[in-house]
Amino acid sequence: MDYYKSARYVIIGAGIHGLSTAYHLALELKAKGKGDGSDILVLDKGGIAAGASGIACGVIRNNYFQPAMRELMLHSVEVWESDAETFSYHPVGYLQISPESMREDVAQIHSQQKDIGYESVFVEGKKPSTEYMKNMLDDWQAEGITSVLHEKRGGYANNSKSIYGLAGKAEELGVRILTGITVTGFELGQQTDSIKSIETDRGAIECDYTVISAGPWIKGLWESLGLPKDISLKLQDGTTKTVPMWVYWSLQEGTLGVDPNLQKTNDGKMPPVIHLDSDAILLGEDGEEVTTEMWGIYYKPDFHFNGIQGGSAPYVVKTHPDKVSVDPYGPASPDFVVGPDFAYMWCSALAHCQKRFEGKYELYKKEPSGGIGCFTPDSFPIFDVFKDNCFVIADSNHGYKMIGVGKLVANKIMGTNSKLLQPFRFSRYAEGDLHPISNSPFPWS
Repeated sequence: MDYYKSARYVIIGAGIHGLSTAYHLALELKAKGKGDGSDILVLDKGGIAAGASGIACGVIRNNYFQPAMRELMLHSVEVWESDAETFSYHPVGYLQISPESMREDVAQIHSQQKDIGYESVFVEGKKPSTEYMKNMLDDWQAEGITSVLHEKRGGYANNSKSIYGLAGKAEELGVRILTGITVTGFELGQQTDSIKSIETDRGAIECDYTVISAGPWIKGLWESLGLPKDISLKLQDGTTKTVPMWVYWSLQEGTLGVDPNLQKTNDGKMPPVIHLDSDAILLGEDGEEVTTEMWGIYYKPDFHFNGIQGGSAPYVVKTHPDKVSVDPYGPASPDFVVGPDFAYMWCSALAHCQKRFEGKYELYKKEPSGGIGCFTPDSFPIFDVFKDNCFVIADSNHGYKMIGVGKLVANKIMGTNSKLLQPFRFSRYAEGDLHPISNSPFPWS
């Protein structure tokens, strides 16, 4: 452990953000002759890809109603495309299929995707939308859709494979990755508002700069820095209200245990990722109502999961928040394993979309999936500097697809600011400079 008593840069978290930051920072240090990867130490209490990144669905898309999110995702898709093989990236495209209540929002997304040079096709109207889908998947049968946005870029990546690929690229540049070490707190400087050292269960590590990229474990580290548990949020009407800084959502994801080849398109190819939002009444196999509220699902064939994998809109966790904050993916949180309500709803939704999934509910894989996400007050990320020498990457569960954030953070540490990070500053809450809200049932759309 003597070897790790100090490091110029310490990054907490060996997931997508931590390893992307480490890799790109190592590149920057080398390019500018200011050091190399050996100046960087990555810490993780579990292992590489042991947290949210290692169980992520892996969908990569530009499809956001918020302009700042679209621009950031264009940057991230370009990073995925830069080394598709190492990142286990599959550029199959992405489909956003929507009802009339969302048509105007999706049309706006398409228009602004054109403005930033992100290729997509937009189909409007009930008949044209259904025909477009049937030309791709002849058993398409979802009711009530009036628009289809087909992103030609994007797709999905295999979670753990991509993270290990990223770790390998960082280690080739000399980055040190230390696993099985838990951060317990911080020693702050007496003369300046900065982190002097990082306290761990294996001793203190002095550092010049810290990056916190701990996914759903951000709440405890945030509070260890003395940052607020509640904040004042300025609303559009000029009033303010006090809200919790962090809220936990249970992520609803799973796998249907069928041959992934079952989902091939009419021309024998692997299809784009499908995301359907719907206000149609969802019926189960025996014709009973599953839900009459607006719902949404996403799915894709995936050989890594060995089936059809995807999910639906999450729900707020209201019980055992103490257990969640301790270890959202560990055995302390058995209540948050995806249950039969999700499985039946999701399988019913698959059958609503395509005839080939009718009668397949019994093939659903009854195993833990999904996990817990730690969300900000507006459900969008915080990317900002705190304590003078600490950059916080709090992704609000948008994380895995945002591989490019680490590159922007590395540039920021080396003195180059990016306008892509500015909309995600912490001060936006007090300023009331919030992201627009869409009509999607998903909190992050």
